[in-house]
Amino acid sequence: MITLIGKDLAVKGKEFVFLDPAEECENCRFKSSCVGNLEKNRKYVVVEVKDNEQKCPIHSGEIVVPVEVDRAKIDLLTASKSIFEGSTFTYNAPDCDEKCDFHDLCFPDGLEENDKCIVLENCGKHKEDCKKGFRLNKLRLGFVI
Repeated sequence: MITLIGKDLAVKGKEFVFLDPAEECENCRFKSSCVGNLEKNRKYVVVEVKDNEQKCPIHSGEIVVPVEVDRAKIDLLTASKSIFEGSTFTYNAPDCDEKCDFHDLCFPDGLEENDKCIVLENCGKHKEDCKKGFRLNKLRLGFVI
């Protein structure tokens, strides 16, 4: 899908999470082609940068460029033993209230409760201990849409 992002962010491979459009976007003539294609709280990766520039008052340098983006792959730590490469599952956040070093991998940006996911890669056992005692595996996920 095509969207517009700040010129300084328009780098192939750059990942970002779309949080919400700014107030200034509400009456912008580029709203539908810019933020209209993006889902709130989803993680995207820039796959191609296009040759064009538009003025935009909310971005650094006040310039945006069109980019092609895909949903980004997401790394996840999970205690599930029944998930393997190629399997699909519904993400349910773990029952954990710890704010440890791994919190962002157990509750990754771009992944929401009940998302349908596919395991693209099983990266193996997580080498460090979980404070809750869970035996964690690291997975790289894609989405089933």
